[in-house]
Amino acid sequence: MTDSTQQQDEKADSNTYMRKIRSFVLREGRLTKGQQHALDTYWADYGLAYQPQALALDDVFGRSSEKVLEIGFGMGKSLVQMAKAAPEKDFIGIEVHRPGVGACLSEAVNEQVKNLKVFEHDAVEVIANTIADNSLDTVQLFFPDPWHKKRHHKRRIVQSEFVQLLRKKLKPNGVFHMATDWQNYAEHMLEVMRTAEGFSNLSNDNTYVARPEHRPLTKFEQRGQRLGHGVWDLMFKKES
Repeated sequence: MTDSTQQQDEKADSNTYMRKIRSFVLREGRLTKGQQHALDTYWADYGLAYQPQALALDDVFGRSSEKVLEIGFGMGKSLVQMAKAAPEKDFIGIEVHRPGVGACLSEAVNEQVKNLKVFEHDAVEVIANTIADNSLDTVQLFFPDPWHKKRHHKRRIVQSEFVQLLRKKLKPNGVFHMATDWQNYAEHMLEVMRTAEGFSNLSNDNTYVARPEHRPLTKFEQRGQRLGHGVWDLMFKKES
């Protein structure tokens, strides 16, 4: 098999997976004036366009540093907070909801964060095609849609095929960090990751880890803690 044929086969496999799963529902809320202004004014500084070829991330940021990618950053407040707290790293966020992207850009400007770029696109397509293999130090997936009804579990983004896609994009010893406030989804994530080829659990007891300091505690999470709701963090390292 030639290299070009193998690449075509691998891309076909990725496209098959992408057609098979949609882990989000695109509910477009109305943009506020501030969000629209941020998109109009700051996208040129912070925005990245989806493309079917891999980006050279060092060129994008103008330096060689650790690269952290977050899938589904919501309104972006915690992503901006993490980027501000770790100026030595570069952060890439992916979000499909336009109001959230606008809010994130506004927050980044207000906090004078420079080490952040964002995509407004389907995360699976961006990761499969626009992110180069072995280019990420960390992938973050915080509080994804749990699709709590059993018949919808197939829509959960943490599935074996997706995990192996991330494995290709992570550098050796790179980390996939997940967090959820749905126990059933936490159990699902743990089951998928325990059987995932090429990963090892960073938990001492092969279950969950305590929330690391670098993951900000959101207002939603704080409220949940006051009400006695649990939050589960999982961190798995790429071994091969």
